[in-house]
Amino acid sequence: MATCVQLYTGAGMPVMGLGTWKSEAGQAKAAVMAAIDAGYRHVDCAYAYHNENEIGEGIQQKIKEGAVKREDLFIVSKLWSTFHEKSLVKGACQKTLANLKLDYLDLYLMHWPMGFKAGEELFPADDKGMAIPSNTDFLDTWEAMEELVDAGLVKAIGVSNFNHEQIERILNKPGLKHKPANNQIECNPYLTQEKLVNYCQSKGIAVTAYSPLGSPDRSWAKPEDPSLLDDPKIKEIAAKYNKSTAQVLLRFQIERNVIVIPKSASPQRIVENFKVFDFKLTKEEMATIFSFNRNWRVYTMKMGKTHKDYPFDAEY
Repeated sequence: MATCVQLYTGAGMPVMGLGTWKSEAGQAKAAVMAAIDAGYRHVDCAYAYHNENEIGEGIQQKIKEGAVKREDLFIVSKLWSTFHEKSLVKGACQKTLANLKLDYLDLYLMHWPMGFKAGEELFPADDKGMAIPSNTDFLDTWEAMEELVDAGLVKAIGVSNFNHEQIERILNKPGLKHKPANNQIECNPYLTQEKLVNYCQSKGIAVTAYSPLGSPDRSWAKPEDPSLLDDPKIKEIAAKYNKSTAQVLLRFQIERNVIVIPKSASPQRIVENFKVFDFKLTKEEMATIFSFNRNWRVYTMKMGKTHKDYPFDAEY
């Protein structure tokens, strides 16, 4: 079984989770079932991924088979940016719960600090292709998130893609009831995020790394982009332990007490990604991997660049 990172709520969040972004609807159910069979107990979902229904079917089937109980699982989902108005938050969460066929989430995150115009369109854009903002402040949205905890719909709440100044705003909010338990950020050896990880962990906020393998399946990859999975230094470390480069990249985060959510739809890779608890990297190997940092971000959310709450202009 995967080890856990303890949240400030006392709950243990499994350090290895299944990522489901870009899992096609047809593959998502099988991926979740394969992951549960392989020992995963943490599944990372989001309303915006358009596959929560299939993920819910996979979870339900495994519970029905007696492979797991609901309380063995740690299920995460995210509030999309078009639901930042306080009056829309609870309905958005309930929609996710209905799709996932669950009566509570273990963790519910604000997917982005930026609120977008409410409506059917998930990415409302103006004629220049820039996001149309909603007239919301994420501190107000946070109050509605806190109400979900009090109503028992979610066990913990957190954020995603927030910089440290934005987290600081929440922590300093007058009348704060529940602080963020987690910040989910893009993080891999090309984007090590040391300052942000250290900041979050110093505040008792667990960190989850998305795209821990550098998102090799992204559709917008350019041929000249660096590829972590093919990096000779990582290949060398992997060969020493008789592991794959992916396993080394995942172990790197686990050694930092950072939760990882590699996405895969291949049952073979899902199993392989989980086999990271039987080796440890040396201090020197960790230092080598840290030295790859080039602050290279795959997912910049370009359409949000003009938004008042765009997170990636801050140093960290």
